[in-house]
Amino acid sequence: MADSSGPARYRLGVDVGGTHTDLVLNDMASGALRIEKLPSSPENPALAVLEGLKRLLGTGVKPDEIAFFAHGTTVTTNALLEGKGSKIGLLINQDFRAICEVQTQARDEGNPFDHLFQRPAHLAPPELTREIPGRMDYLGNEIQRLDRDAIATAIQSLVAEDIHSFTICYLFSYMNDAHERETANIIRDIAPGAFVSMSSEVLPRIREWPRFSTTLINAYLVPVLAKYIADLAAGLDDEKVMTRRRFLMQSNGGVMPLSANAEAQTVHTLLSGPAAGVQGTAYLLGIEQGWKNIVTMDMGGTSCDIAFVENGAPLEHAEAIVAGRIVAVPALDVSTISAGGGSIARVNAGGLLEVGPDSAGAAPGPACYGKGGNLPTVTDADVVAGILNPDFFLGGKMPLDMKAATQAVQDHVATPMNIELSDAAAGITRVINARMADEIRVQAAKKGVDLSGFTLVPFGGAGPVHAVAVAEDLGIPRVLVPASPGAFSALGLLCADVVHDYIRSDLQDLDGIDSDHVESAFTTLEERAAKELQEEDLGDEDKHFLREVDLRYAGQGYELRVPIEGIPTPLDTAGFAALAERFHERHEAVHGHAARGALIEVVSYRLRAVVPMPKIEMLSSIDQETTRSGQPSDNRAFRDARGNSIEAAVWRREDLPAEGDIEGPIIVEQLDATTVVPGGWSVRLDDAGNMELFREDMA
Repeated sequence: MADSSGPARYRLGVDVGGTHTDLVLNDMASGALRIEKLPSSPENPALAVLEGLKRLLGTGVKPDEIAFFAHGTTVTTNALLEGKGSKIGLLINQDFRAICEVQTQARDEGNPFDHLFQRPAHLAPPELTREIPGRMDYLGNEIQRLDRDAIATAIQSLVAEDIHSFTICYLFSYMNDAHERETANIIRDIAPGAFVSMSSEVLPRIREWPRFSTTLINAYLVPVLAKYIADLAAGLDDEKVMTRRRFLMQSNGGVMPLSANAEAQTVHTLLSGPAAGVQGTAYLLGIEQGWKNIVTMDMGGTSCDIAFVENGAPLEHAEAIVAGRIVAVPALDVSTISAGGGSIARVNAGGLLEVGPDSAGAAPGPACYGKGGNLPTVTDADVVAGILNPDFFLGGKMPLDMKAATQAVQDHVATPMNIELSDAAAGITRVINARMADEIRVQAAKKGVDLSGFTLVPFGGAGPVHAVAVAEDLGIPRVLVPASPGAFSALGLLCADVVHDYIRSDLQDLDGIDSDHVESAFTTLEERAAKELQEEDLGDEDKHFLREVDLRYAGQGYELRVPIEGIPTPLDTAGFAALAERFHERHEAVHGHAARGALIEVVSYRLRAVVPMPKIEMLSSIDQETTRSGQPSDNRAFRDARGNSIEAAVWRREDLPAEGDIEGPIIVEQLDATTVVPGGWSVRLDDAGNMELFREDMA
């Protein structure tokens, strides 16, 4: 891809949500931001991205001035959740197809006693699975030759079934990938242009089902992502945005080039959308502004994503369950619930009020959007309650239909429950607030997080509306609303480095392992990383490698990631001892005990390759505003979640005084969000332009 010939002036971050698509253009010289927000296009998410780009270019921005493009998307997430991935075929060792039936033998962790539990449907059902003669043993030695004729016959039969994406999952391929690579070559000879996902490339680690499941998901989604990237790249080319710096957000909080090997890395984008906001929080509020312990509440149109930043670093996990399926790749530890502005409210058969899990999405959207929706949503309740200003939604660019919102809440909630309209709206708000508070409480307990020392950071278009009510429920006395909360995830894309994760399993006892063997394992991963970065046109960039090992006590069925950073390598006797002690300390922190006399096993070697990218240099809103009136623009009454009528001053955010506290109740309006500050709470602007909401009697 050719470099732009013009001056490098702008960096562009784009976040595609279920309801809105946000674009943030950062002027690298001045630090100024330009925000564009428009409805998403579910039928083809690239269309909204390109429409937003056209709007920015229409303001005088030149295509060749955009030097960096980073993009977060829910394309793969939605395809998995909605079952709209590709039809795939699976090649597996002869007599081992039952792995896909047995899996881990575990039930849904949410309710292990559910006797009606059913696993999700097979991504590669038995009729599209082929067993291939050929075996490697657990050391990677060939004990049965690969049957090339059987492979050819299998591929031909799958091609006849209209299969264009193949999955290769052989036993112990993480020790020796020769059979998987030979199979892939045969596939490419017989079906040129087909997608091939090899377990030895997608996830070369122990435990058959997590490895197979992750590879199957990769194969299921790679055609979806490949088409989307092609459509997006073609649109960028048409608009003459020729920068070679085009990136896609990954689940681990880093970005990867759009040109990356999708056949091996598609599964790493599964949590792309939620990761951007968490990364933005960790960098902009943690590293840059010193807020170390944060719980994020990203409430958009369709869902609410919750994550924790502890001691300045976002929590991660190495394995997650998405849509009931195991995804065993490193990812920021984000919990998602169906609690967004578009979540639909209804009265169930028992006469009780429910909100969600289904959402009105972008089309038709909430009733107040005036696009044909007639079901009440959280946003409709906020309009009816007087919290949202129908004439100032998206800064007045998208007027809301108060009559339609009122009719929806009245017909579907107030009338069936025989209650007042205002009580119906308050009830919807109270239910959704309780769901978000409960999820934060549960996730904090699972992770051992003490919320008393944390700050709640809401973002997404709906987050600041509901944040204080959620914080009060949790006993959190401080809420921090970023300068541009509605577009904060897009900002997060301008705070990310290129990050690639690699893993290779190789079980050995720690006290019997050779230092050269450890060094060789990491060197092999580093060589692979360097090769891929070179292929992505990043080979000449500054980069660094972070080494980790997965360790466990002998006999355990799980392991812990332990960083080697700070221990001199190659490891000597003292180095191995330091690594063992680091594992004991980690085990004690996670599980409450350590067994320092027990044998320790090395399970896997991990490598994280990081290519630092320039970060956003953002002026605070205080710096950008030349005049602040220091006065509210209006007053209006609104109903809180308890149904109380409250008279509040209405402020435009740009008019808040740069110094001093303002006591609630007030409502703060801005282009991309509305913030509610109830009575008993106060608000001030910090030096970075964040709104700090606090309640002293809770501290």
